[in-house]
Amino acid sequence: MNDFRNLVIQLQAGGPIIQRKRDTITMLFDVFAVQSEMSIDCPDDLVLGYTQLMMGFLIFQATPGRIGMIGLGGGSLAKFCYRHLGTSAIDIAEISEAVIALRSVFKIPPDGPRFNIRCQDGAVFVKEATHAFDVLLVDGFDKDGQPPQLCTRGFYDDCYRALATEGIMVTNLLGGEKDTESHIEALRAAFHGQVYVIDAFDSLNRIAFACKGDLLQMDMQSMLRRTQQVPAMHPMMLRLVAHALLHERDGAIPALNLADVETLSA
Repeated sequence: MNDFRNLVIQLQAGGPIIQRKRDTITMLFDVFAVQSEMSIDCPDDLVLGYTQLMMGFLIFQATPGRIGMIGLGGGSLAKFCYRHLGTSAIDIAEISEAVIALRSVFKIPPDGPRFNIRCQDGAVFVKEATHAFDVLLVDGFDKDGQPPQLCTRGFYDDCYRALATEGIMVTNLLGGEKDTESHIEALRAAFHGQVYVIDAFDSLNRIAFACKGDLLQMDMQSMLRRTQQVPAMHPMMLRLVAHALLHERDGAIPALNLADVETLSA
């Protein structure tokens, strides 16, 4: 797979491609973009920064009873939640049979009492949801980018209905695309304005946090205190997420530099 020409040919043939490097295994849909990446030595770790950012929901929902996910990929979020959130039931919708077929390559757990992967369109998944999700993670991409059915006002309305009373949805959006702002506006309309969007720290991804209720209105000191109370994530990453959300929400809070992280008081 180090032969670039061979890589392009295989990608053009369709379906996900696995690239093995010295320390990681990568899933590719596109020659220019990594869809998922796994550490060979620590397969449950979150390698890509945007996935760590999405786990910022733990500030607001530290012990969710039920988690819904749209998009499996290499299973980074699914594996992390399965390992670290031992009381959570996790339901995942992945539209591609070819992606699901690679679950053993990425050390994704088998289906069981609290972990289930179904081959289903994410839009149908939330429309037909029979359980209310405390957390809903949307990271659905294919070789053409974000599927249009996962960006509509109707889809976001269904996500809102599928959440529990104090539920939170986190969705991965691709920054720089002409339609991204209209997707964000549709999301805000569906969630009655309770939406805050922050840029990923190491990519073009934009991560939207949307809540049903007023979870995202948590005061600054409570939010920063929560970053010390979540064993699943390093406090530094959660503090970055908290500060970025506060900056987006309140405006007056200065942006946080990495060098300033250790000076934050919980």
